[in-house]
Parts: sequence; C-alpha cells; structure tokens
Amino acid sequence: MNTASQDQPLSTDRAALLARLAEPRTYDLAVVGGGATGLGVALDAAARGFSVVLVESHDFAKGTSSRATKLVHGGVRYLAQGNIALVREALHERTTLLNNAPHLAQPLAFVMPSYKLWETPFYGVGLKMYDALAGQAGLGTTEFLGRMDTLRCLPTARAEGLRGGVKYWDGQFDDARLALALARTAAQRGALLVNYCPARGLLHEGGKLVGLVCEDAESGRRFALRARAVVNATGVWVDELRQQDGQALGRPVRPMVAPSQGVHIVVDRDFLPTDHALLVPKTADGRVLFAVPWLGKLILGTTDSPRQDLAREPLAFKEEVDFILGESAKYLRRAPAAQDVRSIWVGLRPLVKPQDDEGGNTKAISREHTVLASASGLVTVTGGKWTTYRAMAEDVLQKCFDAGLLPARAAGVTERLRMVGTPAQPPRQRLCDAQGPHSYGSEAAAVMQLSGADIWLADGLSEAMVRFAARFEYARTVEDMLARRSRMLFLDARLAARLAPRVAAILQEELGCDPHLADFLALAQQYQQLPA
Repeated sequence: MNTASQDQPLSTDRAALLARLAEPRTYDLAVVGGGATGLGVALDAAARGFSVVLVESHDFAKGTSSRATKLVHGGVRYLAQGNIALVREALHERTTLLNNAPHLAQPLAFVMPSYKLWETPFYGVGLKMYDALAGQAGLGTTEFLGRMDTLRCLPTARAEGLRGGVKYWDGQFDDARLALALARTAAQRGALLVNYCPARGLLHEGGKLVGLVCEDAESGRRFALRARAVVNATGVWVDELRQQDGQALGRPVRPMVAPSQGVHIVVDRDFLPTDHALLVPKTADGRVLFAVPWLGKLILGTTDSPRQDLAREPLAFKEEVDFILGESAKYLRRAPAAQDVRSIWVGLRPLVKPQDDEGGNTKAISREHTVLASASGLVTVTGGKWTTYRAMAEDVLQKCFDAGLLPARAAGVTERLRMVGTPAQPPRQRLCDAQGPHSYGSEAAAVMQLSGADIWLADGLSEAMVRFAARFEYARTVEDMLARRSRMLFLDARLAARLAPRVAAILQEELGCDPHLADFLALAQQYQQLPA
C-alpha cells in the first residue's frame, strides 16, 4: 500500500504511474471513468483491501463531476414527491461528506423569499419535515423569517412585494477538488489511477470479461489490464463501453442514458453580497432557480434541457441563458445582464432510462442511480448525484459481489474515512470565500514550501500552487490547473485566459510536456461567450 503523511503528499509522476500500469498482474477491480462515481468506487474498493486500477480518458472530473451546482443536498424535491427513503439516505450522505472533507464541503444557509402569502407557511412546513428526516444529521433549524430578516439575509433581494421567507440548511462543495481528493485518497490506499488514459477496448475470454486495453493519450502506448471485475463508470458516456461489450458477445444493447444539460452563469458577488444562498423553488416554468455564493463569486442556475449529443464541452442554448437572467431579474434588486457574466459553463446529466438488468439474475438497483451487470460481467453504473457518490460506490461493489466477480467484504469502510488534506480543526474560511492556501486544508504548509509560494499570479493562485498541482495532483495541462485545481476558468474566464501563458510556462518547466495552451485559450473564449 502507498502511504504518505499530510506533510508528504504522494508524487503523481507520470512515468512512475505508467511503469506501474505496465506491470503484468491481475487486479481485483478495474474502473473506467474518473468522475465522482468512478473515483468513489476506486476509493471504496481500495479501502476494503482490493487491488484497484482506474483509467480516465481525459482529466479527473473533466465532465459532469466538475460542473455541478456545487450543492451537497438531501433533495427537497424528492420530499415533495414522497420519496422519503431517498431523502433520508441523501441527508445521511450529506453529513458524511461534510465530516470527511470539511475544507471542501461545508454547511450553507438557503433562503426562500416569499412574495405571496401562502409561500412561507407552505414551504416552511415542508422544510420542517426535511429537518425531521435529517434528525441528528441536521445542519441547522429551519426558520420562518419576516420581511426585514429576509432582507438582512438577502440584502439585494427585490424588496417590492416581499412578505418574508424561509431559511433552511444544506451544503455546498468544490466538486472538482473533491474529486481530486478522492483520487489522491484512493492512491494513498494503494489504488493506481491514471488520467489521460482512455479505455480502447475490452478483453473477453470464453464470453467473460477479463480486462481492458487502455492507451496513454500522450505517447500512444497501449496497456492490457487484466481484472476480475470491470466497472463502467463513464457517466453520460456509459453506453459506448456497453455497446463494445454487447458486440463482443453478439448481443444487442439498449441505451441506458438520455442526457440533459444544466447551464450555470457566474457573476460578481456584489449582486448578492451575503453568505446565504437564494432559492426560488418554482419559477415561471416550474424550474428551480439558485443564486449561490461560491469561491468569491455568485453562481446563477440552473436549467434542465434534453440533448441528443454527448459533447465534452456542450454549449448553452440562448433560451437557457435568457431564462436564468430573466428569472434572476425578478428576485434581485439589480438584475445581472449579459455584460456582467464572468463565466458560463454547461454540464451534462446522465438521466437513466428504466430497464431490466441485462444479467437476468439480479434486479437493477435504482435509487436515482442504476447499477447493471451484463452477461459477460461488465458492471455499469450511471445516474445519481454527487451527494450520494459514496452510497453509489457501495452499491457497485455489492453488485460485483452478487455477480460472483469479487469475494464479499463488509461495507461502511468509507463512512468515516477522511480525505487527503482534511484539517485537524474545522476551517475558519468558508467556501463562499475566494480560493487561497486554505483550500488545501492540512496540505497548505506543503504548498507554501514550494518555489514561488510568495509569487501570486492572481488573488488565490500562486506559482507554488501550480507546481504542487504538477507534482502531486495529476495536472498535465493548463486546463487541468485553471479549470479544476484552481477554479479560475469557472469563476472568471477572461482572467483565466490572461493567466494561462504564465501557468503554461510553469507546467512546461515542471513536466517537460506540452501544456496545451492554445487549446485552453480557445476553451476560455467559449466560457466567456454567451449564445447569440
């Protein structure tokens, strides 16, 4: 098992990772996909003592897992649907996540402003039920607010017609950095994780899946990985691997995923200068609207629009942007306009089509996510949400046990497993605040020991942070650094573009490989451009 203290983080030197990948061995578990679900499975399996390898086609959390609304929540809307079991599980997982990574996931107060007489009692009663379901896992008590208390919480909310509000508690997090913490914690437990290493094919023998072939995207070198169990955790892209598996067996495979997209717009914090989030539970078209303070900015969103394609960098539709800006104008005293947008980004959601388990022996687990086992033994997981990633991972391993792919071992090992960087004391800084050394938790001292710790490229980003990302956080490109190690691209795309050449130079010095500066500049242009 690899071990590293909080003061001595594990190296992520790529040559060493590829050398391990080339070793002839049979893993207990191979995971394809380095998003929240795949990383959660890798960590859980490694924590139970299984040998684990994970390959990701791009960077960890490159897709949906870095583009969430940044909320760790129990799912108030499921309570309205009467899905008590799902809400109870999500509330439990919410508290588990906040305890295991307090520097990356924290409580956040939400306020629903009421402009109609019935709204405060109606939503308040429902949220009191939310509190009751949370029990000891609750983060704070729901409060009924008068008009002046609502304005104290939301100082720039539209005052005209405001009657009061309801305040309740959920959580928020830094999704991409949490994904990275999962990866690095799994590595500490002995798992081998390699980004920019897409799976190119599956290995079958006698109709059974025995491994996969992956390829180093930088060199083109291929590796055959043998494993007792293979998990397909590629999110909205799971059907690609399922089709390969079906073709090898001569069996037709029905698509599992019907993707939809969610758009988020980022503006300056002065549009809502508070540590409270604003929530509108039902807008003009029935959707929810959030205004969430996050890392020094304000996130507005989101949408839910069906898509037919599976673009890695999907574009927002004009009507989605118009919806977010238009609805925000109804609730904020000063309405954000197109010229106020600092960044706009889009994530794809893997909505699961109901279907029976292909294996025919066990029923698919479906609690907003689905786990299937094919006739060959390919285990596929998709759907779900960040909050319940840990429970999803347990379901995946249980499917491996039920299918006879791995020997059963007791669950629950990750319930109190703290992530890399977890500080000994609760952090003073909030996730509402801008990024900085505190974002690294107990590893802040290790960052500050590196060259360039006193050279700041921008507020919250130093040269040392770039070097730390290259040496210990799997970063390979400018995008890795400015989109996911630092969240600059998501917060202010123009500033990210200005910083990119200097970041590229540091990465070139550290890694000796092409940091793909031109690709990042094109991406930053997309993130700052609204659809016409």
